Amino acid sequence: MQKHLLSVALLLALGGSAVAQKKGKEPTPTAAKDRFRAYQVRQQLAEGSLVTNLAFRNVGPTVMSGRITDIDVSPNDAVTFYAAFASGGLWKTTNNGLSFEPLFDEQAVMTIGDIAVDWKNNETIWVGTGESNSSRSSYAGVGVYKSTDGGKSWQHTGLEDTHHIGRIILHPTHPNTLWVAAVGHLYSPNKERGIYKTTDGGKTWKKTLYLDENTGAIDLQVDPKNPNNLYAAMWHRERRAWNFVEGGKSSGIYKSTDGGATWSDISTAQHGFPDSDNVGRIGLSLFPDNPNIIYALVDNYDRRPVEEEKQDQPDMLDSDLFNGMSSEEFLKLDDKSLNKFLDDNRFPRQYTAKTLKEKVKNGEVKPADITAYLTDPTVETYATEVRGAEVYRSDDAGKTWKKTHADFINDMYSSYGYYFGVVRVAPTNPNHIYILGVPLLMSEDGGKTFKNIEGDNVHSDHQALWVSPDKPGHLINGNDGGVNITYDNGKSWLYANTPAVGQFYSIAVDMAKPYNVYGGLQDNGTWYGPSNYKQSLGWTSRGRYPYERLGGGDGMMVQVDWRDNNIVYLGSQYGNYTRLNKQTGERAFIKPSHKLGETPLRFNWEAPILLSRHNQDILYFGSNKFHRSLKQGEDMEALSGDLTRGGRKGDVGYGTLTSIDESPLRFGLLYTGSDDGLIHTSKDGGYTWARVSDKLPQNLWVSTVVASAHKQDRVYASLNGYRWDDFTPYLYVSEDNGKKWERIGASLPQEAINVIKEDPKNENLLYVGTDHGLYISLDRGKTFMAMSNGMPAVSVHDLVVHPRENDLVVATHGRSIYIASVEHLQSLTPEVLAKQLHVYTINSVMHNSNWGEKSYTWGDVTQPEVSITFYTSTAGASTIRIKTDKGEVVKELQDQSERGLNYVAYNLSVDAAKADAYAAALNSTKKEGEETVALKAAKNGVVYLRPGKYTAEVTTVNGNTATQELTIKAPERRGRG
Repeated sequence: MQKHLLSVALLLALGGSAVAQKKGKEPTPTAAKDRFRAYQVRQQLAEGSLVTNLAFRNVGPTVMSGRITDIDVSPNDAVTFYAAFASGGLWKTTNNGLSFEPLFDEQAVMTIGDIAVDWKNNETIWVGTGESNSSRSSYAGVGVYKSTDGGKSWQHTGLEDTHHIGRIILHPTHPNTLWVAAVGHLYSPNKERGIYKTTDGGKTWKKTLYLDENTGAIDLQVDPKNPNNLYAAMWHRERRAWNFVEGGKSSGIYKSTDGGATWSDISTAQHGFPDSDNVGRIGLSLFPDNPNIIYALVDNYDRRPVEEEKQDQPDMLDSDLFNGMSSEEFLKLDDKSLNKFLDDNRFPRQYTAKTLKEKVKNGEVKPADITAYLTDPTVETYATEVRGAEVYRSDDAGKTWKKTHADFINDMYSSYGYYFGVVRVAPTNPNHIYILGVPLLMSEDGGKTFKNIEGDNVHSDHQALWVSPDKPGHLINGNDGGVNITYDNGKSWLYANTPAVGQFYSIAVDMAKPYNVYGGLQDNGTWYGPSNYKQSLGWTSRGRYPYERLGGGDGMMVQVDWRDNNIVYLGSQYGNYTRLNKQTGERAFIKPSHKLGETPLRFNWEAPILLSRHNQDILYFGSNKFHRSLKQGEDMEALSGDLTRGGRKGDVGYGTLTSIDESPLRFGLLYTGSDDGLIHTSKDGGYTWARVSDKLPQNLWVSTVVASAHKQDRVYASLNGYRWDDFTPYLYVSEDNGKKWERIGASLPQEAINVIKEDPKNENLLYVGTDHGLYISLDRGKTFMAMSNGMPAVSVHDLVVHPRENDLVVATHGRSIYIASVEHLQSLTPEVLAKQLHVYTINSVMHNSNWGEKSYTWGDVTQPEVSITFYTSTAGASTIRIKTDKGEVVKELQDQSERGLNYVAYNLSVDAAKADAYAAALNSTKKEGEETVALKAAKNGVVYLRPGKYTAEVTTVNGNTATQELTIKAPERRGRG
């Protein structure tokens, strides 16, 4: 009876009218061999890059961390453990989380589903790549890796087309025997899923349990007392961009009594286990002292019983009632009940009982229009909620199962059970269990009752849990906000979030000095902070972290009004955006809404917004339509019809806009891209639109559409096949507003493209972010090279070039934010590239008499430094000579230069052998009455240059020479008098 009361938020988020999907060839999954070839191409593009020496710096943030997928703790000393992140790689701590070291940054992928550590065998590490969660940014892996030297080096051991690994289980006594639970492809069926076993350390694998191409293995447990007994959780799931089938008849628990050679289903109805078409993800846990005791956490998608209408609420209205209601019957409705219905279903404030009755009376609105307002024909609707999380226990090794609780475990999965699935029984007590979902719940009576043990410092959405085998109450918890540690079963928690592993969706900058960076993160809201941030724990003593949180939920796109840097537009999933005044704290909700008589709007998970730089009172907003506000987000007006294919029936928002851009050269020249592959353009500010994507590959996700800042009719587009398991780099440019498209980026590896941006100062310079890194082109897309110094092979979701500071700001989905100065990169024009050697201007330096001295006894020595930057067309040994204005060489530096940009650090010192000649040269020009210059080494023994003009001369291996002036300014002296 309450279906619209319960699901209205979802309906409003997903709304729209359904039309048939345009027929066209659906993308096909990329072959595993092509993905490994892509890894080789990536390495080649790094080795041949002209920007090998152009370094990134990480600017955090760290405090909100990112999604954990697994934790493996030393059995000898629990302060040592490994933490695996969904998209941030593998990290190790030896000091209980005070600091971490990354170990898995340069492999084919950084996404991890599960890890296993053989602590007895030289800490051999096994990594199953590909996050097993089926979320919107769960990246595909390439199988299993092994390290026998603590993560210094890695060997790929196969299973490359499994994509997502649920669990790795090691044999307790045979180090070369292990089992892998492979979930398989996320967005396409495939046969490389199920249970695999190796007995030779990963050299060969045998698939021992396989059901069908949509059912994979999500969890696996081994009997520690008899390793021939294994239990596997199989999961039927089918995800598409528009729909997610979270369970199926083939989901269940299988047991092997011969080490995994053969398996039998122990989860049928006869065993007392759920056995319908709606069994979803299952998690398993065995009690080690008595492995006959097994717990199973089940995501049950069966529907709850329909509750009878409560007699004490006779005035409660249901939207279906309006379908057959006459106008006369509507006018007799109680105003109080009608207003409550409007509030409960979040109708715009303009609609009240009074105004609606007037419209019905005048014939402007029919009662059935109210039902239509809430009804999206593309959305699956149900009368009741799913049963959700259920716990079952077996005391006879799986022969029989019994549900441990009588009531529903409410607010545990919140209909997102596919995102969770971990149960842990305490090794010290078989009745003490933990189940992980949105909250972290604990039971001390075998699952009859539960309590939430989250507390301060603990993020929700729990993914991994280690329970101490010898210290009751000691837990290490991994969630969407990193690592938490407790020693008292959750009464108090430690926060172990020093790695920069934030999962950013978007990035923006303001024009403050120093400028700030803004971004939205997966499940961690919207934050902003200083671009000059350096990671430090010093903020804990000050009580204020340098980054500040602006909004909650899943953080999405951000736009900043550069006129004052105070007005910020930020939002969370499905188009829930807010205008915020940072100075006053004032907030205004600015999400567009449809009109009565129209079906709901559809909003993408990351609905696009854009602030017009031509007039920053104008905000553009994308649902399935294009909306514009002339008043900073207020009075949002729909200017277009549906700019998508119309949606598809399912339970995931689809048929939505994903990208909006406006030409920096012409106000009102607009572009939109959709998740179903359509690109439209408007030349009149959004009033009329033309579809320009018919000649492009169809049915792909348009990740970005970018209007050129250099040519008015030029536009770039990137298409993304991730949601088909197609990792082809689809990249295009048009010189005529999309009438004709040219494919570019032929040299890019097989990696899905998330973003393309054009440099605002060099029209030939393009930046492309993929699922595995950042690439640049100096010839408008004909060829590309990697830009990766200081940044691992992490997914790049967004990027922006600061127009004043010439900084490239990169939002990664797994390693927070990176910044690099691209001033010299921007100068690599065809004219510079044609040279054999080009030396850049050297910044002048103010002389300081404290060079080489300590500021206090225990302080660091003050060291000056300038960068001598040059481009050379030939790699090899280069010599840099520093000369006085008389040509006297005072310093000679050697550099093994790469082809491309080179940065040689010079500390302004004088070679000891040349100090006397330098002093003589200084004294040769002194005037009568001036004191003789006596060069004196600083306390660190170094002689530094005196104020004056010098020349930096660079000579490359092929004999080319070029120079630049180096000026050391005398300190300004305060005048006397």
